[in-house]
Amino acid sequence: MNILITGGAGFLGQRVARALLAQGDCVDADGQRRPIKRITLLDVAPPAKAIEDSRIHFLRGEVTNHGAVAEALGLDTDGVFHLAAVVSGQAEADFELGMRVNLDGTRLLLESCRKAGNRPRVVFASSIAVFGTPLPEVLDDTTTPTPQASYGAQKLIGEVLVADYNRRKFIDGRAVRLPTVSVRPGKPNAAASSFASAVIREPLNGVSYACPVPPETLMWMCSPARVVANLVRAYELPSEAFGDLRSLSLPGITVSVAQMVDALRRHGGDAAAARVRYFKDERIQAIVKTWAARLSTARALSMGFEHDASMDEIVQQYIRDEGITVPA
Repeated sequence: MNILITGGAGFLGQRVARALLAQGDCVDADGQRRPIKRITLLDVAPPAKAIEDSRIHFLRGEVTNHGAVAEALGLDTDGVFHLAAVVSGQAEADFELGMRVNLDGTRLLLESCRKAGNRPRVVFASSIAVFGTPLPEVLDDTTTPTPQASYGAQKLIGEVLVADYNRRKFIDGRAVRLPTVSVRPGKPNAAASSFASAVIREPLNGVSYACPVPPETLMWMCSPARVVANLVRAYELPSEAFGDLRSLSLPGITVSVAQMVDALRRHGGDAAAARVRYFKDERIQAIVKTWAARLSTARALSMGFEHDASMDEIVQQYIRDEGITVPA
């Protein structure tokens, strides 16, 4: 099995690669498990810490570069995880960049898959940002997407393209709508949802954090470990499991910012929780308020996808994985 991960040097790309390497094999188009021989990571810069494994091959290039995509894909790639993207806040701030990477890059990748001629399996990482106001109290996969930001619009167009390329049998495509992933280690990024990690991460690192949204703000969330496991499952399910509806909202949990801080207090101590304060960032709030926070994911659950048990579990996982020492 040869697999391509776009955005392979990024946060999720590295974790998906490590999960696949640990697994050692993948299901092919015939449902047979085959050993993974090569994982190609395509990204604009190498990862901060390279994965030391002979099966990993890094290729520097943009997903908008035809030559780089064609080289990374080749004619023998069995599957693709398309994770490369300009994040929500950046796509809203720089319209041309978001369109070029999130839309043109996706189209270029799908065209390269079509021209390869071997119908690779493609997992497209979409987002719940495809949904926007007006929103029902609870939505599901049949809710009409009405994105209210450029990022969500670009992801929705990507979903439509994946479905059509699948219909034409150019690819075996499936698009999964990711919840907000928290807690992400490292530094804040340009995503509008960046606060959902920073409100936990920064206080645990002894840093004060000014949260740009009010404590009652609701988010649809999952942990890094859970979203990686669900991405791999999305790849391994047979095409028939998705049927004609190729887009799927992944399971998550509904959590308010106040509940995030409560979990921080329980597992990081009062001092950590006291480092959180609030201010009003109208740009961030305007984006976040259009996002769905309550979803019915019965379809995904019936297909074997899973969600985290609680925000407490998510915070504990981050503390454990990052080796953070907290007060007794």
